Amino acid sequence: MSRVPLTARGANLLQEELKRLKSGRTAISAAIATAREHGDIKENAEYHAAKEQQGLAEARIRDIEGKLSNAQVIELAEVDGGGKVVFGATVNLVDVDSNQEAHYQLVGEDEADVKNGLLSIASPIARALVGKEEGDVVDVKTPSGIVSYEITFVDYG
Repeated sequence: MSRVPLTARGANLLQEELKRLKSGRTAISAAIATAREHGDIKENAEYHAAKEQQGLAEARIRDIEGKLSNAQVIELAEVDGGGKVVFGATVNLVDVDSNQEAHYQLVGEDEADVKNGLLSIASPIARALVGKEEGDVVDVKTPSGIVSYEITFVDYG
């Protein structure tokens, strides 16, 4: 399996979530035991809810462990793309048609939060930006058609 880029901040967030999920196992087991004490488990909604919660938590634990084991943690302080857009770079864009500005940092898929300016490296916009530099215009295929963006600033800090 190929390595997946992740910022150190993103890796820490995943590790914190993993720790929280693993520490919650005891509480979930206790909830299952308590629900089991209420009698017939076939019609016990409390039991089924606790088992479902356990299944979701265990699935997320496996998911996070898999992501962390395949992660290539990148220290953003060490990123220098030589003026080109690379993972971890912060990019200012201007929509060529509407003149609307956008400001994004390219991060791993699990870190993405477009409302907070964190754009997944796997997104169509990020894929179009990678390798480009300040002054370049990129065309991005969107559901509403092709949108052209000019890169007005690239930063690695």
